[in-house]
Amino acid sequence: MTKLFVNNLTIIDSSLLDPARGVVGESWRVDVELEGSLNQQGMILDFADIKHQVKQTIDRFFDHKLLVPADHHSCQIIESDVKTEIVFQLDSLAVVRHTSPASAVALLNTELVTTETLTAAILEKILPDMPSNVSNFQLKLHNESTSDPSFHYSHGLRQHSGNCQRIAHGHRSRIEIYQDKERNRALESEWAELWRDIYIGTRSDLVNQFSHADVDYYRFGYQAEHGEFSLELPQHLCYLIDTDSTVENLAQHIADNLKQKHPESGFQVRVYEGVDKGAIGSA
Repeated sequence: MTKLFVNNLTIIDSSLLDPARGVVGESWRVDVELEGSLNQQGMILDFADIKHQVKQTIDRFFDHKLLVPADHHSCQIIESDVKTEIVFQLDSLAVVRHTSPASAVALLNTELVTTETLTAAILEKILPDMPSNVSNFQLKLHNESTSDPSFHYSHGLRQHSGNCQRIAHGHRSRIEIYQDKERNRALESEWAELWRDIYIGTRSDLVNQFSHADVDYYRFGYQAEHGEFSLELPQHLCYLIDTDSTVENLAQHIADNLKQKHPESGFQVRVYEGVDKGAIGSA
């Protein structure tokens, strides 16, 4: 039986709700492998059809969304015609509350969002549309392989015209810091730890601060082209900046912060937005 494969078909950049970690940004590479008989064109499936059909399904249902473990015992889902509200209690008993149009969330029938459960959810969407000559379809999600320091961050871009306006989507991102043109891995590790499992919020999107059950919370919210978005989460899981949280601004934010602490040095900071793309800030 013949097999067909496509490596790095697409990248999924999303956030997920995790009871221990909170709102976690993640990036997965997607590889696919198909097994089957050849059609009248001498193919299992045209590469163009794979790229169109499979990638389009992944982008529509899973990319740039908040991935929700709908079967988790501490997850409450309230749906209406115009919005979906998610109330998720963490292991610490703190609560994350996310409200958005339904298109901004992916409800997974699982207790935890893992690589395995997300893979199963994607296959459930893809397999019914495969042609009859495809006898086996395998999908592999994997993180970027790197020894560089990296961090998981979530954010929302109110002014973005596309899906980045969703208030809780995210990335797993590498960081490179050069001090006086020399790589400084100690500083990279410091920032990777500072932004580990972080929500990077824009101060102008902060609509309220409050305390409940001895937990201090931030509430972010805005009206965007796709609808109204709101996110409440513990303050210790957040990092506030004065600009939009684009990767350009994040790279410059780190460079400026380092320059303030080490005025005698010059800095160049490369921050990745997921895999193989990012921005460079200098100070």
